[in-house]
Amino acid sequence: MILVSACLLGVNCKYNGGSNWNKEVIHLINKEGAVPICPEQLGGFTTPRPKTEILRGTGADVLDLRCRVTREDGDDVTDAFIKGAQEVLKIAKMLDAKKAVLRSKSPSCGVGCIYDGTFSGRLVEGNGVTAELLIRNGLEVISEKDLE
Repeated sequence: MILVSACLLGVNCKYNGGSNWNKEVIHLINKEGAVPICPEQLGGFTTPRPKTEILRGTGADVLDLRCRVTREDGDDVTDAFIKGAQEVLKIAKMLDAKKAVLRSKSPSCGVGCIYDGTFSGRLVEGNGVTAELLIRNGLEVISEKDLE
């Protein structure tokens, strides 16, 4: 079983209320089966919601308590991001999932690069909070870009 960011499957759970439907992900899950997850909703956020980014760090830094996740207005939402990541990990363990396909650039799901925390569209190397937690727990984590 594969965990997949729900927005990639067409679920309108993206921060702005939309989705990131991706045909390559749909082809993959038709072959292997998938469980849709949205760490931000599992962490308690509503949809739509304000944009969030990791401030001066990566998901690894958030998990190691070296930096925070903030909204554009400056509100600290770190605890909700960590809670959402932990809930996704619980699902992965329940299902004995070994792989996840997560949304690129996201502060939760980003794999390999994420937004830099300035809300300017710039990217930095690193993973989102959920992606990092899954990797630390032995899952293979890729983004939809890896399927293209």
